[in-house]
Amino acid sequence: MLYHNESNSMNTISDERVQPCAPMGNPYLPHLATLTTVREEGPGLMTFEAQFQDPEVAQTFTYMPGQFIEVSVFGVGEAPFGVASVAGPGRPIRFSVQKVGLVTTALHGLSVGATIGLRGPFGNGFPVLEHRGKNIFLVGGGIGLPPLRSVIDYLREHCAEYGEVTVIYGARSPQLLVYKECLLEWGQCEDLDLCLTVDRGDETWEGHEGFVPSYLEELNPSPENAVAYTVGPPIMIKFVLETFDKLGWPRKQVFASLEAKMKCGLGKCGRCNCGPKLVCLHGPVFSAEELADLPWI
Repeated sequence: MLYHNESNSMNTISDERVQPCAPMGNPYLPHLATLTTVREEGPGLMTFEAQFQDPEVAQTFTYMPGQFIEVSVFGVGEAPFGVASVAGPGRPIRFSVQKVGLVTTALHGLSVGATIGLRGPFGNGFPVLEHRGKNIFLVGGGIGLPPLRSVIDYLREHCAEYGEVTVIYGARSPQLLVYKECLLEWGQCEDLDLCLTVDRGDETWEGHEGFVPSYLEELNPSPENAVAYTVGPPIMIKFVLETFDKLGWPRKQVFASLEAKMKCGLGKCGRCNCGPKLVCLHGPVFSAEELADLPWI
């Protein structure tokens, strides 16, 4: 038996920001997928791409930026990861994995051609459909960039539907910046403005030095006809939200993903509870207005 659960009933929710997705069938059973790409991104971080083995699933599986999937290593276990790709018929599913435990270590030991399980998508996504016509500010830290990569790629594919796109991204050191090839490409794009920072540079670093929240305050983006999405370590998110408050942004215009808190994806284990909310069901994306009333950190 792949998954154990004490209840056979499914929680149902009503959330206007939960994005539509393809029917999952039995949500406890994963779809088989084959790894097509395994790439090292940085110290302890790997990026994987996988294709569904069932052609029908490959053509119909869909999701929105900010949603997440559960990844199974058979015989070891499963773990949730934010999707770092854009949905489309036949497109691979991309996700990045930091080696921190049993399942992630097992994933790091796999190579191209290995079979894994994927189930989902789960949760809501960033409300990109509601925000067409607006300027979008994306704020990421460390390994919080993968879910934002999905947003960035989505916005670039639909650039005519949005205003200016600004990406503010930072890490502790230049070596810990992820998706370095993408950063080089984004830095040369005309359809987005990339602002990079590191807590402390080295002898090769010529860019900005400083924490992400302080860099955000320095950039002082305007909230006029704009929204902001942020993903990263919880403590970074806390200070980013406080900075947006300081800059006069209405909390209903700022959204954060609490993806780090999730486990089962179905609201059964209770690990991701934040007061009356479950991150995997009512999130992982919440507005700053919602977070103000939740014990999330």
